Amino acid sequence: MAKNEELRTDGVFPVGDKNEAYAKYFIGQSYLNSLVKPEDNIDFGVGNVTFEPGCRNDWHIHHDGFQILLVTGGEGWYQEWGKPAQLLKQGDVVVIKEGVKHWHGATKDSWFSHVAITKGKSEWLEKVTDEEYNKL
Repeated sequence: MAKNEELRTDGVFPVGDKNEAYAKYFIGQSYLNSLVKPEDNIDFGVGNVTFEPGCRNDWHIHHDGFQILLVTGGEGWYQEWGKPAQLLKQGDVVVIKEGVKHWHGATKDSWFSHVAITKGKSEWLEKVTDEEYNKL
């Protein structure tokens, strides 16, 4: 059994559906629960993203905005281009400024969940390779 598997059913926010809309930008399975709906008429997204062990998104950049990650459970990684990866745990907050190339996702052996507050557009780039990821 993987660490923090209780996030599947007992996280701060419900897990949501399989993240099919963004699946091509992830390695592994993630789940998305949009916490703010389009009818709320705001210009940023708020979503609970849950990652199965080993799941991570591709390198990406946010344009015309930012992203804030509020870690709600499990263990994960955050890495900016050219910098060492940071281990994330419940209660951690990451502020990602416009134009910063980065990725985030679960550790190899733990579920991981964060609320992502995102303004602007995302430019999706290359995959985080298994070689890069396995070094962590």
